Amino acid sequence: MISPSFMLCMTQHVGRSLMFKRKEFEIIRSRLMEPRHFIQVVLGPRQVGKTTTIRQVLATLGKPSLYFSADDVRDAGPQWLSRCWETARIEASRNPDKEIILIIDEVQKVPNWSEVVKKEWDSDSWNERPIKVLLLGSSRALLMAGLSESLMGRFEEIRMTHWSYAEMHEAFGMELDEFMFYGGYPGPAFLLPAEEERWKNTVRNAMVDATIQRDILEDNRIAHAALLRRTLELGIEYSGQILSLTKLLGELQDRGNVSTIAGYLEKLNQSGLLGTLSKYSNDSARQRASIPKLQVHNNALFAAFCRKTFDEARSDPIFWGRCVESAVGAYLLSQSYRKRFEVMYWREGSDEVDFVLRIHGKLIALEVKSNFEKRSRGLDKFCEKFSPYRSLIVGSGGLSLETFFSMDPEELAA
Repeated sequence: MISPSFMLCMTQHVGRSLMFKRKEFEIIRSRLMEPRHFIQVVLGPRQVGKTTTIRQVLATLGKPSLYFSADDVRDAGPQWLSRCWETARIEASRNPDKEIILIIDEVQKVPNWSEVVKKEWDSDSWNERPIKVLLLGSSRALLMAGLSESLMGRFEEIRMTHWSYAEMHEAFGMELDEFMFYGGYPGPAFLLPAEEERWKNTVRNAMVDATIQRDILEDNRIAHAALLRRTLELGIEYSGQILSLTKLLGELQDRGNVSTIAGYLEKLNQSGLLGTLSKYSNDSARQRASIPKLQVHNNALFAAFCRKTFDEARSDPIFWGRCVESAVGAYLLSQSYRKRFEVMYWREGSDEVDFVLRIHGKLIALEVKSNFEKRSRGLDKFCEKFSPYRSLIVGSGGLSLETFFSMDPEELAA
C-alpha cells in the first residue's frame, strides 16, 4: 500500500518542492560568483529542474539577468540569438557596475548556434563586457556537436539528470518501493497517490510526448513518427530485458529496418527517454555489435506505460522483480550520464549478469535480486572469467536496495 508519509507529504508538495535544491544548485551558484572565465552549459533531459535550479540560483545572487528560450520562439534563428545578446549588452551599458547574466534555454534549437555563441562571446571578451552566459539544453547530441565544433576551451559542462531516490524522498516523502515504481519526475508527483491514472497520463503526455515533439521530431527528419513512438513504447515494455533489434522490428510489425530502429533508439537515448546497454566484452568491436539490453532512463516511464497500479505491481512477484531491475538500471544509466562511467550487461549461454560497470577503469558486476529464489550462478561465472574489482548482489541476500539507491555509484569503485 502507499505509505501514509507519502500521502501526507503530497499535500505539502508545492512549498517543499520549490524550496528543495538539487546538488547542482551550489555548483552553478559558485561558478556564477567566480570571475568571468567560461560559458556554463547545463545539460539534461526535460523536466529534471534545470530552469528551476537556475531561478533559485539567480534569486540568491542579486545580479541582473535576462532569460530567453528558443522553445518560445517559432523558427528561432541566428539573428534571434544575436538579438538576445544585444539586449544583454544594453542592460550592461545601463548597469555599468553590475555583471549581467544571460540565460538561453534550449539553445540547440537555433541553427548554427555554436558559431553565433562563439562570435558573441569572443566579442564580449575582447571588449571586456561583464556578461556571463548560461546555456541550457535537453538534446545531448545537438548540444555536444555544437560545443565540440566551435566552443572548445570556452565552456564548462554541468550535467543534470533525473531525480534520485534520496531527492524524491527528501522533497516528497517517497518511500523506496514507491520510488522504484513511480521513478524520479518531480513535476507530476503531487498527483500521487490519489490520482495515479492522471499521473500516468501526465508522464505520457507532458513528459514523453513533449520530448518526442520538441527534441526529436522538430530537430530531425523522421520518416515514420508513429514507428518512432511505437519503438519507444515497446522499448519501455521490455526495459531491463535483452532484445535483438531484429526481434524488436518483428514485434513492431511496421515499416522500417534494423538501421532505422537503431537510429530511433539512439535519438531516444540522447533525449533521456530510452537507452540501450551493450554486452560487456574485452573486444570493443564485439561489444558495440552485441544484442542490446533495453533500459529506460527513468522508471516513471515503465510505470506510466504499464497496465498495473502500484498495488497490483507490488503484489505480483514476477512483475515486481522486473520493475526493481528496471529501476536499478534506470538509476545506473542516469548516474552514468552525470558521472561519466559505463553501464553494460553480460550474458554467455544461460549465465547472465544484470549490470557491469566500468568506473575509473575498475570493473564492477551487479546482480539484482528482488527475492531469494533468483540464482546468481552468472555472477560466479563472470568473476571466474573476468576477475572484476568487485561483484555484488543488490537486493535480497546482498546490498540492500535502500543502501544502493542512497549511494553514489562511484562508491562501488572506492
